[in-house]
Amino acid sequence: MDRPADFKVEDTAAGRVALLTGDWTAGSLGRAADQLAEYLDGAPAGVLDLTGVHRLDTAGAYALVRATGGALKAAELRARPETKRLIDLVARAAQTKKPPPAPRRGFEDMLVRIGRGVINLGADAVGTLAFGGHLLAVTGRNLINPARIRWAACISLAERAGLDALPIVATTAFFIGAVVGLLGANMLRQFGAQVFAVELIGIAVMREFNIIITAVLLAGRSASSFAAEIGSMKMNQEIDAMRVLGVDPFEALVFPRFFALLLTIPLLTFVATLAGLFGGLLVTWSVLDLGPAFFLQRIIDNVGATHFWIGLSKAPVMAMAIAGIGCRQGMEVGGDVESLGRRVTAAVVHAIFAIILIDAVFALIYMELDI
Repeated sequence: MDRPADFKVEDTAAGRVALLTGDWTAGSLGRAADQLAEYLDGAPAGVLDLTGVHRLDTAGAYALVRATGGALKAAELRARPETKRLIDLVARAAQTKKPPPAPRRGFEDMLVRIGRGVINLGADAVGTLAFGGHLLAVTGRNLINPARIRWAACISLAERAGLDALPIVATTAFFIGAVVGLLGANMLRQFGAQVFAVELIGIAVMREFNIIITAVLLAGRSASSFAAEIGSMKMNQEIDAMRVLGVDPFEALVFPRFFALLLTIPLLTFVATLAGLFGGLLVTWSVLDLGPAFFLQRIIDNVGATHFWIGLSKAPVMAMAIAGIGCRQGMEVGGDVESLGRRVTAAVVHAIFAIILIDAVFALIYMELDI
């Protein structure tokens, strides 16, 4: 049964004595500590007698330290040894203060952030090389022994990353082709050369926009999906369980996604080309009154299939970049949801940046080759 905390103060020949009784615990303190502080405010006690205290916990010890204040050190403490140790421990903890924050220096902070950024960039580059080497080794093993390929996972992922993306890719490419045709018709009409809008549409759609639109949409759909799926498995320690069972996560998770995108992105690029040309055809037909037969004939005669093959040649590189970035970011997820969100965001941003960079590199190469 709990005994409420209580005390009494006696004036003796040896000085003022504070006699504490009852249970000085969290549930029994009441206002005893506040009343003790009021009594000792004017004339501190020379002796604190805790021999009558039945139970004492950290809450009671802290209340006692706060009530007596500096008088606790000056007074004679009568208590059991374990009680003294508890009060000393709580008193030291109560006096602990956080160290003052170091003064911030703007230039120094800038240098520290730059240094950390350089270190993180180097570590990221090393991790990318290690990831690429591991994926290359797994790809070589699967090509040597195709029976190791998980065909069911590859086909399922190809359907999700490829066939399910057909509507959005076709719709986006259609409107891009229509916009290019509309802008070309309005600009070239000023010079009486509106017929060349057909060539503008053909070259822009077949050489650049078909693969760019497809890759950007796959970066938003597939790269984020790959990072989220593998990252959630990493959080749930499923990847660690695979390694314990002797299953290579790259062979079970990364390679099927890599293969699925490599398989489907040429098909999506072809569909985007047809949709973009169809959008440009409708615009030239309605705005410039150039019929479909005329449009297609000028595409065949003046544009040709070379630009289409140039655009399609970028597809495998784009697929490798998108799948590799998405899977690598998923493998880097930590154990918390915040890390998962950061990695999914990084997967999309890095993939789009890689797409633009790859397209620029291809443009420079083909310009040097005069193609």
